[in-house]
Amino acid sequence: MQQPTIHRGQLFWASCLALLVTSLSFGIRAGILNQLGEEFNLNASQLGTIAATAFWGFPLAVIIGGMVVDIIGMKRLLLLACLFHLLGIILTVFANGYWTLFLSTLLIGIANGTVEAACNPLVAAIYPDNKTTKLNHFHLWFPGGIVIGTLIVFLYNKAGIGPIAGMEPWQIQVAVMLIPTLIYGYMVSRLKFPVTERVAAGVSTGEMYKSLLNPLFIFMIICMFGTAITELFTGQWIDVLLKNVTDNAILILTLETGVMVIGRGLAEPVVHKLSPQGVLLISAILSACGIYLLGHTTGNMVFVGALIFGMGVCYFWPTMLGFVSENLPKTGAVGLNLMGGAGMFAVSIYMMFMGSHYDKLLAEKLPAGSDLKTYNSAPPGSEMANTLNEAKKLAGPEILDTTLIIPVVLVLAFAGLVFYMRGRKKADLLTPVSA
Repeated sequence: MQQPTIHRGQLFWASCLALLVTSLSFGIRAGILNQLGEEFNLNASQLGTIAATAFWGFPLAVIIGGMVVDIIGMKRLLLLACLFHLLGIILTVFANGYWTLFLSTLLIGIANGTVEAACNPLVAAIYPDNKTTKLNHFHLWFPGGIVIGTLIVFLYNKAGIGPIAGMEPWQIQVAVMLIPTLIYGYMVSRLKFPVTERVAAGVSTGEMYKSLLNPLFIFMIICMFGTAITELFTGQWIDVLLKNVTDNAILILTLETGVMVIGRGLAEPVVHKLSPQGVLLISAILSACGIYLLGHTTGNMVFVGALIFGMGVCYFWPTMLGFVSENLPKTGAVGLNLMGGAGMFAVSIYMMFMGSHYDKLLAEKLPAGSDLKTYNSAPPGSEMANTLNEAKKLAGPEILDTTLIIPVVLVLAFAGLVFYMRGRKKADLLTPVSA
């Protein structure tokens, strides 16, 4: 199929801006999670559910988007994402309690998933000969936005700026996301888009869905559960888990994501030298080491752990997508978006489970018969508040220890993948080419 004349550089930058809004929502929410808890008197379980809601909307949107993107086109899908982003941001700014935060976060999650549903196949379509590298370059805007978002929260709070025009600091921080949202919406509305790579190649819809049953694809979906939880759960909860272990918990997240930006920007030589599966194996090893250090060290060594963890999770998401796009191309946009949806769904379930588990751990470390809600509402500096802080110092690293199991399992899985792909490559070389 003949592709229309397109400006792929402009399309790529519009996609990056859309992903920037997605990542700002993660970075700013991670930075204001504790503020929301204090503002609306929410416990860790409720905060976990609110944070997880973004991850519910994401898989829902990315899977449905993957199924319809070939039909309605990537342009319409991105414009829909812009609308959901606007609604979600505005509703968050004017939230008045648990349920409005729940709904607004769900809308932002749907917007984020719709961005991925449109942009992953778009990047694959406009850079067919360099998919894994360009997907890494595109996805560097995810940690990049988290760095920007967390710095906005950190610097705003450090400056001690109070309410402006009747808006609380956290409301102003959320409202900042409206700027890139309006810009990417305007760019998308004016650009011409290609059809997806699968449609251009003439692969039938039936053939695409049949390809989803390939054992290698199913294996990659299962691994995506683990890579997404390792990267996104840890990143979203660093401020909550380590706030009472270090005074600079949010800066740990900024350091980790800063490393990810640099790593993804330098993806081309790394991916070409090691192969996607080799990159995934090394990533799993470094992620496991990083989480261990985050949960078992103090002082400056916590920042070393964040550095190693950032190096580890840096290539996970885009390289998983790149591997599928390169080695299972017939799975098309649905395959790419099922990968993203599976990852976010796994994170949402894990976040809910860990939110409840964290509350349970805190309750166990408080005096017998204590009411956790009473301790959460205790004034700062009081005996109850100090007791709760001590409990949090112990509970946070325990959550990290539980999460550490996941990248350890991934090390074994990706080692197996390296040997499998090596064997498949040898088999391809030995197979005679038919005349």
